[in-house]
Amino acid sequence: MKITVKNLGAIRQAQFELGDMTIICGGNNTGKTYATYALFGFLTFWRDTLKVPVAEEVVDLLLKDGSVELDVEDYIANAQKFVDDGCRAYTQNLSRVFASSEKYFSESGFLINISDKDIQPVTTYDRTIGTAKASLFKISKKEGESELLISLLLDKGAVRISRTAVAEKISEALEEIIFGKLFPKPFIASAERTGAAIFRKELNLSRNRLLEEIGAIKTEINPFEILSKVYSDYALPVKSNVDFTRQLESLAKAESSIAKQYPDILTDFYDIIGGDYQVTRNDELYYVPKGVKVKLTMDESSSAVRSLLDIGFYLRHVAAPGDLLIVDEPELNLHPANQRRVARLFSRLLKLGIKVFITTHSDYIIKELNTLILLNQDKPRLQALAEKEGYRKDELLDFKQVRVYIAEESLIKLDGGARKVRCKTLVPASVDAETGIEARSFDETIEEMNRIQDEIVWGGEA
Repeated sequence: MKITVKNLGAIRQAQFELGDMTIICGGNNTGKTYATYALFGFLTFWRDTLKVPVAEEVVDLLLKDGSVELDVEDYIANAQKFVDDGCRAYTQNLSRVFASSEKYFSESGFLINISDKDIQPVTTYDRTIGTAKASLFKISKKEGESELLISLLLDKGAVRISRTAVAEKISEALEEIIFGKLFPKPFIASAERTGAAIFRKELNLSRNRLLEEIGAIKTEINPFEILSKVYSDYALPVKSNVDFTRQLESLAKAESSIAKQYPDILTDFYDIIGGDYQVTRNDELYYVPKGVKVKLTMDESSSAVRSLLDIGFYLRHVAAPGDLLIVDEPELNLHPANQRRVARLFSRLLKLGIKVFITTHSDYIIKELNTLILLNQDKPRLQALAEKEGYRKDELLDFKQVRVYIAEESLIKLDGGARKVRCKTLVPASVDAETGIEARSFDETIEEMNRIQDEIVWGGEA
């Protein structure tokens, strides 16, 4: 799956591909966050913008004969067209995703190109549609078969069924079967997350505004319309952080499948923050340092504790295989030692089926991921070194899982252009088993600092 963005913030045109771990690094104001937010927005709303049309004849046959079969392969053949149409619809709403004026996105583009290997249809599907009083029809697909069977569960004519509603439910089923595994469920920790942790009580006022807006809508709810009315000054990822932080009390009642099956992940996370989070029945949030009989509010806790709050609650209460964890600047407020540990935590998540997408300015994170790649070789010396330095096998990275892009100026040929032009884009960085990640974005700065310091120390007297 290749994503292309055009005229989006500082980026004139860029293409990137999602890996199991995707990294965008580069200087400030180079478009990293714009590309990340655009991706998050699409993955959040793809079910609202991407539609698989169902012909009227299908509904006619269902209501006439009581059942109808559809071949999913016929719809898969048109998957790219459905994605193209969905991307066009999504692009028209980019201004709402970014909470900005439409004029800044009038020439923007967001496109996704998929290949045959990208589509991995859901093997089985079983859903019953009905009202509070009766089941109306059933949609099912058996494993190993491409046919989707839709069957009425009531006698024909026994109840009036909305033809439009039937078509929509069949369309939703096809969307889930075809694209459910292609587009992961996203969770984002934006760079504004530390503020959300402090002001979560005040943010409950915004929840009431949201409920008021929903209650005032008489027709079908448009999620983009809601976005334009509530938290209208904040981009979608910030809104998502606000809502997640506000719901911590209810979230804390559940336990994620990751926490159940791999509790050592949480143990490692708590070691990073040096304690644990606690939500009381009165919706009071505390940080409890390890080995100390004290509870600290978020105001009293370190910025590092606040920075990792969302990620901690996500791992413990929400995370599931197939998710995409997006973290904008994971190094935020972290000591270099903890930046390295967070990098190792991210690598372990890949083994559990969670994809990771980060933007970073941290040389420590890149270098640590680099180490995880270089140590992942079948060489006795490196295996011994990994054991000596305390690296676990489930932390080591396969370079093929990693995609790295540098946000910078480069010569590229724009769509429809005859010549290359210099503009802001995302340049793929080399990732290799023997040499690791090409991190020139940081290397150039470090080399310059070393050159200056060498001159200071060894330059002689003058």
